[in-house]
Amino acid sequence: MQKTLVILKPDALQRGLIGEITTRFEKKGLKLVANKMAQLDSKTLRDHYSHLADKPFFPTIESFMSSSPVIIQVWEGFEAIEVIRTMCGVTNSRAAAPGTIRGDLSSSYGSNVIHASDSEQSAEEEVKRFFNDKELFSYNKVIEQYSYSDEERDN
Repeated sequence: MQKTLVILKPDALQRGLIGEITTRFEKKGLKLVANKMAQLDSKTLRDHYSHLADKPFFPTIESFMSSSPVIIQVWEGFEAIEVIRTMCGVTNSRAAAPGTIRGDLSSSYGSNVIHASDSEQSAEEEVKRFFNDKELFSYNKVIEQYSYSDEERDN
């Protein structure tokens, strides 16, 4: 099963959306394998957004992402990266389809409630950035036998 990182951003926390977003992933059949609250510092944000750190708008991102604690999660499931990215919707929430997290819960480009890893490589790097091995849990979830076919569970 594939693992992916999700960050529920300051606006999700401040607006009381953590439970609703988490519930959407649970209802989809994904398995939560790590979860914590953190206050992100400048170094972590520069590492996490290294592809944007030299852009003129990065200080705005840094200020927003450090304005409040965030919830950091690792989810596991068959094709979890693609599934969660699809559930999130496009970055610009105003253009996100109804039914997606951003389409239903946000109307901003920058304050768009959620970050999700965009590839296997970034998921692996991001999970390691925020969690050590002891913070990642492996367990059997009874519902998995009803969420995936035998072939999918064996991958």
